[in-house]
Amino acid sequence: MTDITETHVTSPAPSRSTKRIRWSQVFDHAILCTGAFFMLFPVLMVLMTTSFEDADIVRNGLQFGFEGQMLENFDAAMFEAAGFSKAITGTRMLMNSLILGFGFAIGKIVISMMAAYAIVYFRLRFATFAFWIIFTTLLLPLEVRILPSYEAIQSLGLANTYSGLIIPLIASATGTFFFRQFFRSIPEELVEAARIDGAGPIKFFIDILVPLSRTMIAAIFIIMFVYGWNQYLWPTLITTDEGMFTLVRGIKQIVQVLSQTGAMIPEYGKALALSLIAMIPPVLIVIFFQSWFVKGLTESDK
Repeated sequence: MTDITETHVTSPAPSRSTKRIRWSQVFDHAILCTGAFFMLFPVLMVLMTTSFEDADIVRNGLQFGFEGQMLENFDAAMFEAAGFSKAITGTRMLMNSLILGFGFAIGKIVISMMAAYAIVYFRLRFATFAFWIIFTTLLLPLEVRILPSYEAIQSLGLANTYSGLIIPLIASATGTFFFRQFFRSIPEELVEAARIDGAGPIKFFIDILVPLSRTMIAAIFIIMFVYGWNQYLWPTLITTDEGMFTLVRGIKQIVQVLSQTGAMIPEYGKALALSLIAMIPPVLIVIFFQSWFVKGLTESDK
């Protein structure tokens, strides 16, 4: 009689479940990558074109690939004098644009916060009516009020000044609307507590409302800075002194000057380099305040 030994057959270990591909996510990312490519491709073309000589740009248009002229074009764009009188550099235009952008954004935030504060907390009889009057100014673009604003600035002697560039544009119905919505979301108990502690209107505004509004301030700052930075029509009208030109204004002026003075080859490489430099500050502002920007806009809906 033979012994039959039991043999234990070990079952194979279960194979790891393979992750299923979610084609919906693949499709979404493909759309995002395609959109990013279409937005960044013109910037890449401009960057490549700045590395070519002006003669090649005039002859062949936008270029593909890189040559050895890039550093020279950027150096000329920032430090070489330009304009009819050769009295302005790219560095000066960059500084003018920064002053316009920051002054524009800060001025709009201050005026908008004060207007919203008065509408929400001072319980004026016609506060709602006043707000809607302010809000309807959104229907009046700059082109509609450009001539009265220009006449007022000229009569006050503010042409070719930073005050003339900034002050006529700092009233903002958009900023007033967002700050009004945000102030209305603040609990009434906080106002009562501040009143019991003896906080007056100014102290309540500075010590309580302003710190609570940091995310909203960041969101409005981004919108207004980019809007002010990209202003072209108003600086074109109000600045005739080349020392007051902004980047957006000066890029066009460089090409016009070289063409009108009979130059054989306009300095397109220099102008394209300035256009790339003009994109850097708004991009940095958006990247730096991105999280606050999203948070500020979502908090306005609460």
